[in-house]
Amino acid sequence: MQALIVRPWGGSDLAHAHVLDGIRVLDFTQFIAGPACTRLMAEMGADVIKLEHAPGGDLCRVLPVIKDGRSGYFVQHNQGKRSVCLDMRTEGGKTIIRDLIAWADVVVENFSPGVIDRMGFGWADVHAINPSAIMCSISAFGQSGPLHQLVGFDYIAQAYAGVTSMIGEPDGPPPIVGMAIGDVGTAITALAAINGALFHRERSRGDGPGKGQHLDISLLDFYFHCHEINVEVHSLSGGAIEPHRTGSHHAMVAPIGIFRAKTGYLVLVALGDQWSRVCRAMGREDLIRDPRFIDGPARMANQADLIELIEAWLGSLESDEAGIEALQAERVPCAPVLSVADAMRHPHLIERGTVRHIDDRGVGPMAITGNPLRYSDFPDNLNLTAPFLGEHNEVVLGEVLGMTAAEVGRLQADGVLHAERR
Repeated sequence: MQALIVRPWGGSDLAHAHVLDGIRVLDFTQFIAGPACTRLMAEMGADVIKLEHAPGGDLCRVLPVIKDGRSGYFVQHNQGKRSVCLDMRTEGGKTIIRDLIAWADVVVENFSPGVIDRMGFGWADVHAINPSAIMCSISAFGQSGPLHQLVGFDYIAQAYAGVTSMIGEPDGPPPIVGMAIGDVGTAITALAAINGALFHRERSRGDGPGKGQHLDISLLDFYFHCHEINVEVHSLSGGAIEPHRTGSHHAMVAPIGIFRAKTGYLVLVALGDQWSRVCRAMGREDLIRDPRFIDGPARMANQADLIELIEAWLGSLESDEAGIEALQAERVPCAPVLSVADAMRHPHLIERGTVRHIDDRGVGPMAITGNPLRYSDFPDNLNLTAPFLGEHNEVVLGEVLGMTAAEVGRLQADGVLHAERR
């Protein structure tokens, strides 16, 4: 039987409880892109110490829904971390940070480029303190280039990447996407880079501690990487093809898009011989040989007629579910357009833990997004919780830096450390 270890940030778990067990992370991040990355690291077993600037800490601690003074937004994005809240401008605070950098395997920050350098904890400083540490800088535009000093968030990088221009109806303005695709996608990109750097460090060890390096991860790079066809068709056509938003249907392949059904909408994707399966599901095998729909170019040329036929069939059925069942029986990729509430109640998402239910110490029972990373050797979620502000000041400084309770008390009295009253 494996020995038990006690995780002061989330209860007792088996030793080597997950894939990053033993990896030590110093987390300067706030909002989403950084915290989402370090949350995944905590859920993979890493010890994540979240540094929060006194007195308010992570700015997302005030985002809704607030219950009993605690933010559900913060809870979701900061599972499994330990909070140390300190005034980073004081010499006492800077000394603590330098000592924690010496302790860390990974340092993650998502300030605007140049900010952490001015604080005295940029890559050159981190590397001098701890040559084997990996530092990951997450920003909107990256650490170099003409735009790098601009302030930016998810939607800003999305617009610069040409992604926003591809969303919405062709004769209308592009809409705002109602979720943080860029932030979370960049967080997972950062995690991939960090894990690669950890692997490289192990391979470079030799007789020494292994080589650290600086990772420059940007939302703009992630978003531009998401273009599945737009970049190559514009390039190889010599600019003749100008990608543009096409509303509910694909610009180059039919039928792919969102179709009106009897009471709602469904998404249908038919590639290659899947078109013939759509025809069989509709009971219209004659359409397989119809010259208007005989191949891909013909279907695109007659896309309006194709959409009208499919929507007329869906509208004639007794329910939206009947259309989905008929298409799925022919192995046609399709799905209902679920609301967030519908998705949260879906048995598939619940059974897989895609939607996860927790009982937070502050806000109580709530649903959060689950961990998308699945490992056969680590099938269970760790018993984690989000920290209160400065909750782990004493235990971290005592356990990691060897400070006495009296020393921590003096730092608290001097205003270097801060913790919320509970």
